[in-house]
This record gives sequence, C-alpha cells and structure tokens, in this order.
Amino acid sequence: MTKPDNPDFSAQETLRLIGEAPVNWVPDIRGIDHNVTIIGGGQTGATFAFALRRAGIGKVNVIDAADDESHAGVWLTRARMNKLRTPKSLAGPELGLSGLSFQSWYEARRGAEAYASFDRISRIDWADYLKWYRNFLGIKIRYATKLLQIEPADGHFRLHLDVAGRHHIEMTRKIVLGNGVGGAGGAYVPPALSSLPKTHLAHTSEVIDFTGLKGKSIAVVGSAASAFDAAATALENGAANTHLFARRASIANVPINRVRGYPGAYDNYPHLPDAIRWKQALRFRAAGSTPPPDAIERVVRQSNFHLHLGAPWDVADVREGKVVTQIHGQTFDFDFVIAGTGYFADPAARPELVAFADKIRLWRDQYSPAADERDSSLEAHPYLGLAHEFLEKVPGQAPYLKDIHVYNPAGFVSFGLPIGDVPSIRRDVPAVVARISRDLFLADLDHHEKRITGSVDPEFSEQLYASAIWQAETIAAE
Repeated sequence: MTKPDNPDFSAQETLRLIGEAPVNWVPDIRGIDHNVTIIGGGQTGATFAFALRRAGIGKVNVIDAADDESHAGVWLTRARMNKLRTPKSLAGPELGLSGLSFQSWYEARRGAEAYASFDRISRIDWADYLKWYRNFLGIKIRYATKLLQIEPADGHFRLHLDVAGRHHIEMTRKIVLGNGVGGAGGAYVPPALSSLPKTHLAHTSEVIDFTGLKGKSIAVVGSAASAFDAAATALENGAANTHLFARRASIANVPINRVRGYPGAYDNYPHLPDAIRWKQALRFRAAGSTPPPDAIERVVRQSNFHLHLGAPWDVADVREGKVVTQIHGQTFDFDFVIAGTGYFADPAARPELVAFADKIRLWRDQYSPAADERDSSLEAHPYLGLAHEFLEKVPGQAPYLKDIHVYNPAGFVSFGLPIGDVPSIRRDVPAVVARISRDLFLADLDHHEKRITGSVDPEFSEQLYASAIWQAETIAAE
C-alpha cells in the first residue's frame, strides 16, 4: 500500500464531513476571562479542548507548566516504557472520528502493513501523534503557565497563575484537572526513603538525568511498571548495575481489572453501589499493579540487573556519599535510589486546592466499610460525582465544588481503573463535557430562555403557495 501524497487527507475529510464546529453559544459575563480552564496540556487537555469546541463551548483555556511543547506531558519526559501499556486498538483522542485516530495517522505515513506489524504503540510514535493532533486541530496551549491556587469568588474561580515567572490572576467558570497521576495528591515516597537528600533520590514521576547515572550502582524501590521502566532506562544508559526491590514475594501478575473491562461493566462502573466499588478497589490493591511482560523482559536479559523479592526497605541513610540499607541482614550501598512507589490521593496536599480541600467529600466521608475492609489510602480519595466533579462534604457549604472536574487517577475508587488515561477517554470525556454544557446552559437560563423564545423572521411569504390553494368550484343554482 503506497502512502498518499497528502497524509492528512483522511483527517481533513473527517472535519469536512462533520461540518464546522458550532459557534460559541455561552454568553460573555463581565469580568470572566474563560468559560473553562483545563489544567494540563497533554493528551487530556487537547482532547477536552477539541470536545468542548465541538460542543459549541468557546473561551476554553488550556495551560501547562512546561516551558514548551517538547517538555509537556509525560511521553517525552517521565514516561520510560518502549511501548504503551494499552492495546493499539483502543479508542482515544479521536472521539469516534476515525480520520483523527492514531491508526489513520500512522497508516497515512507508513502504510497499513506497518500498522498491522506491531502489537502496541511505540511511546515515541504516540508522542508524535499527539503533537500532530494538537497542531492539526489548532489546539492552543499556554505553556510556562503554572496554576498556583484556585480561589472561589462569587460563584466562579479566581486563578492565581505563574506565567513565565510573573503572577497573573484570571477568572474562570469551570475547571478540568487533567494534571496527571499525581494531580490530586502527589508522588508517594515511603518513610524509609523520605529522609534521603535529592542528590541521592528521585521518584519515577520526576525527570531524571539517567546519563548522569552512568557507571553507578542504582537501587529501584517498587515493582510496578514504572519501576521496571526506570531500571531498564538506567541500565541502557550505562549504569554499572541496578537492583530492584519488591515488597511482595512475587511480582504481581494477575491483571484483575481486565475482568471488568468489558463495556457493560466499565461504562456503568460509576453507577455501582458504593460497597461494590469499595471492594473492587480493595481487590486491586491486594493484587497489585501488574507490569507488562515486555517491561520485565527488558531488564532480566541484562546480566547486571538483580531482583530482590520480599525485600521492603525499612531504613536508609547516606554514609560517605552512598545510600546504605539493610535487607534481610545483608548490607547494600548504592550511588542513587529511584522510588517507583506510586502515588497517593489527598486534595489537602495540593497547593492549588488548599483554600477548600477540607470541604471536599472523600470516600471516608461517604462510606463506612467493615473493620476488616478499612484502607486509609483509599479512604483519602475524593468521592466524585458522575461527571468527575468534586462533591461537598457538607451540602450547601461549598456549592462551587461541582464546577471542578477531576480527570486524573484521584477518581480510582469512584470510577475504577483505568482512569485519566487513554482507555478512559471514550467513557469519561463525553460525560464531563456534557455536564459542563448543561451547567453552563442552566447557569445562564434567563439568557437562553429569551434567546430560544425570541422572534424569528419568516422564511417566506404566503405568496409562495398562494397559486396552489384549492378553490372549490361554484355550481350555479338551477
């Protein structure tokens, strides 16, 4: 199959056939800069921006703290896998428009045979596709713009922003938190590692200079996919050796979330009773996060990779420039430690949410599990509404919370896994956009009632059909 002269022909045809996006129908409000502000300019931000455009919602503001496009998102920065962990066939940012899909983009450039030849999408190819998606659709993202604080203000929000080092204040009506895996909490660092200096410790969520680890001995703590990816990247950049330490006696290898991945279960998961969702979250926590087989194969083929099972770190300190720990009575020393230990959810830990974090309903406020089903980590997750919105801990105390939509893994207990990434786009982006549309429409109902009941000029006069009006024949009386 030959590649077309214009690789964007299918995408252009798709946009032509669905027609122009609706004109912005949301009325301007004095003092309001944005109808919707999206925090995060990665795949989430771009997808929401396009979906809102197609819903006729204008004045959408997408911000990202990264300095520029090349440093935004995770795919060229903190993601270290060779291939995405999800099947290539999943629906994604195209939102049901095949001409905008990864497959269409890839086949237009390399052919159908090339697409058929691989099982999962290369991380670099995915990053290139997302760049094309943003540029082709004209998604405007304001880089070097960091959200400092969200301040409720007269039914809207005052955003405190750092824009290229200068403080800005802007007003918005709605907010979408598309700010990644740590977006409603942060990176979890175990107590045993928390006292280590940054010169000797990094979390997998951070940008790590792996070239600076060449020739050094590296410890990776954790056994999920990101830990194996970090270990492999260190070795591929010339680390002398890498030791990976897992708490479990074996690597988690049962992807239990697959049994609820069919459309009936996944699409309707948010409607499940709280008790069922809680037990599902507990079940996932007990089974553990499963790294894909190729992530493990990538390191085990290296002779200088060493795996330690049933080996949690209880203590670590720096002595003579080395990180020293004891595992099962054996002393180890390393030049650097990477924590692949996941994330925690806690709105109070996010500086941008501190003004009202204590008013957000958490799972601990909503559901009381049996004593043997308690889990403080899960209890700290926000209890989200059906459109991923924050809910009030006390009804009537903070009604503005419904205007903040959380599209990141903080929704794990409420929505199940996966959440906030490619597999959840098909279910969740339309639901959030539909709620934003409804809320904005009803908030301005007086305006819209006048608009939809306003006078309309006739399209034609009676003269158009006058000549065809039936005239009964008059029969003269005899």
